Amino acid sequence: SQTLFGCMSTTKAFTVVALGMLVDEGKLNWDDKVTKWLPDFRVDDPYITADLRVRDLLTHNSGIGNTDILWAWNQSISPDEVYRKMAMAKPAYPLRGGFIYQNNMYLIAGKVIEKASGMSWADFVTERIFKPLGMTSTFATLDRSRAVTNRSTPHFEVDGKILNIPEMEADPIAPAGAIWSNADDIAKWVNFWLNGGVVNGQALIKPATYAEIMRPQVIVPAREFYPTIAITKPHWMTYGLGWFQHDYRGEMVEFHTGSLDGRTAIIGLIPDKKIGVYVFGNLDHAELRHALIYKVFDLFAFNDNSRDWSADFKKLYDDIHTNQAKQIDAIKAMRKAGTSPSLPLESYVGKYSDPFYGTIRVDMVDGKLKLVINDGLSALLDPWQFDTFDAAWSKPWWGHSLAQFTIAAYAPQVESLTVDGVVLKRDASRGN
Repeated sequence: SQTLFGCMSTTKAFTVVALGMLVDEGKLNWDDKVTKWLPDFRVDDPYITADLRVRDLLTHNSGIGNTDILWAWNQSISPDEVYRKMAMAKPAYPLRGGFIYQNNMYLIAGKVIEKASGMSWADFVTERIFKPLGMTSTFATLDRSRAVTNRSTPHFEVDGKILNIPEMEADPIAPAGAIWSNADDIAKWVNFWLNGGVVNGQALIKPATYAEIMRPQVIVPAREFYPTIAITKPHWMTYGLGWFQHDYRGEMVEFHTGSLDGRTAIIGLIPDKKIGVYVFGNLDHAELRHALIYKVFDLFAFNDNSRDWSADFKKLYDDIHTNQAKQIDAIKAMRKAGTSPSLPLESYVGKYSDPFYGTIRVDMVDGKLKLVINDGLSALLDPWQFDTFDAAWSKPWWGHSLAQFTIAAYAPQVESLTVDGVVLKRDASRGN
């Protein structure tokens, strides 16, 4: 019960409570414009920049698409650099016009906390949340937790084998997913929610603030929700301030998962029934976590032990994995055999850049092309068809991607490279 685990995205509720405390103190409002607190805040849309509110940072409807590759590719990037890069983040839809999960907006929420309180986000959650709750073995970031030796390690299944893999960091976006805790401490956090934000008779947040956090804020379309709805069959799905929400057996469920390479977590609450569950895991996307919370809900909220949630969810995710394998097979079947790259392999060597994601390289190593994101991440490139290459990542648990080069129409030279949806322009100088 003292072994340390990552909380990942269940961290978001801590950030929301920190903001709620500042709201209670009259230091900010949920609907303050972000630029009130961060005058230099920018995204690549003047309207979103001007009208984005603190509330919008927490509800995944800012209009900015998912930008996680920025820190997933570059684990050494600083939070300040992520913040600066967001000035180049382009909208995927209008402000408040839809739902796309957005971790980096929680980083910006952490910056608001720093400006409004005069404390760093990590110090604020430590002093104002961890300490009053008695969470003495909980840490705001991986970096702060490194001295603890009693800690879990991440695992990933690759080709039927469970591998112990290196730690992936969420510290670059700490307010979105960097907290570390253990079972003893996190139970105190669950009780905080079941007791309406009250700890030892003291309200850490006002009842109105607690209610606002738990209130549905935006509708979440089925395509953006969890596949578990195929089994739980909710009538509605929403997102509050840091919480996914849906109905189950006539009760409102507040929950959130946490996922990072090799790690899983989930917190689930039925506040009106005073039932709460938290699950830590050290295997990537161990979806038993969902089965556990609904089993607990059935047993302790509804006195019902009739359903085998483990079997039902296992079948659901087995079917999902089977369909994913079929999709990969379909892509392979569409591969045009007998093709070759348009140019000699040496012609693809060079630097490729994007203002938001930075510069990467394509090198020639032992007669093969190698995509180099940075010292910690690369991929070997094998010809797939024409100017598309199969990228086998140096992290085997990342699997494969397709890297597509675009050849200029006016000359036999490479113009750009697209990988994982990121388009990088070829530098004028080949850089080799």
